[in-house]
Amino acid sequence: MIKEVLILMVNKREIPYYYFKYLYRKEVTNYLDYLSLGEQRTMQFHKALHNPEYVTLINNKLYFHLLSEKTSIKTPKLLSYNFQSNFFYNNKIVQINSIEEFTRFFDNIFQNANIEGVFFRPPSDYGGKGCFKITKGHLNSQLDEAYETLKAGNFVHTELIRQHPLINQIHSSSINTLRIISLITSNDTIEIISAFIRFGIGNSVVDNASSGGFFVGINLNTGTLKPHGHFLPEYGGDKITEHPDSSFKFEGFTIPFYEDACESVINAVKIIPDRLIGWDVAITSDGPIIIETNAEPHMQMSNIAYGGLLKNKHVKELMQELKTM
Repeated sequence: MIKEVLILMVNKREIPYYYFKYLYRKEVTNYLDYLSLGEQRTMQFHKALHNPEYVTLINNKLYFHLLSEKTSIKTPKLLSYNFQSNFFYNNKIVQINSIEEFTRFFDNIFQNANIEGVFFRPPSDYGGKGCFKITKGHLNSQLDEAYETLKAGNFVHTELIRQHPLINQIHSSSINTLRIISLITSNDTIEIISAFIRFGIGNSVVDNASSGGFFVGINLNTGTLKPHGHFLPEYGGDKITEHPDSSFKFEGFTIPFYEDACESVINAVKIIPDRLIGWDVAITSDGPIIIETNAEPHMQMSNIAYGGLLKNKHVKELMQELKTM
């Protein structure tokens, strides 16, 4: 370990604190292939990779949904949204000041849209923070619980989607999304440089690893799951081979519509041509649907899921490109 740390210090030109979180295990022999924290930050924030105007569209969930409605990007239907007590629905603004008005507002949405549920997300938060859902079967009780939360904040309200039954076999309480990282290379080609799927645990409605879930790497060429899932260190850092709730083993499972998911991301990059984007894609029975986007995706999870991102020739070429700028 001492030898590896010293080699990393020389090669990466930083103190490799990340080594003691992720790379100290004996089975990790290609530790130099992993992006250092400095290299990850370079990819996330380098101005050559991000146009500020695109970043505004990418990181704000409301802006992204409004853009998607005008383009071919397939996302969950935007039903309504609110800025505290001001609720926007069907091109009208309604100010809600009582639980009775609040209940009538959502009763109207459920009846007119004929939906089973609504998912709520703050427009600018990350990692699944503040997300929750209400469903038709528990509408009254859940609306009572949601009233103060919604009035105190800002939320995007989208139709609850139905996850593909094969993924439901692994975990059905949350929508378990693929995180697909796209890169526009210096040659103007669009490449998928990393993919993994995130799973919730227990009754959590979100799958984010930063909210207690975990992630499993996807083999880019085949769309199959790798053998191990990973929890982030702040949630124990365990390495697992099956879902802790369903006991479903990961290795070899084929993601339904994986090629379609990659194609949908590549087509969306043509609409929002920022050079590095993290796309969260859900899989339904009818195919992939893009839930949201991130201009500064969690590169460490991609690093782990891929098994060292510098093994990817496009990432390696990108890092060389950025060093010359």
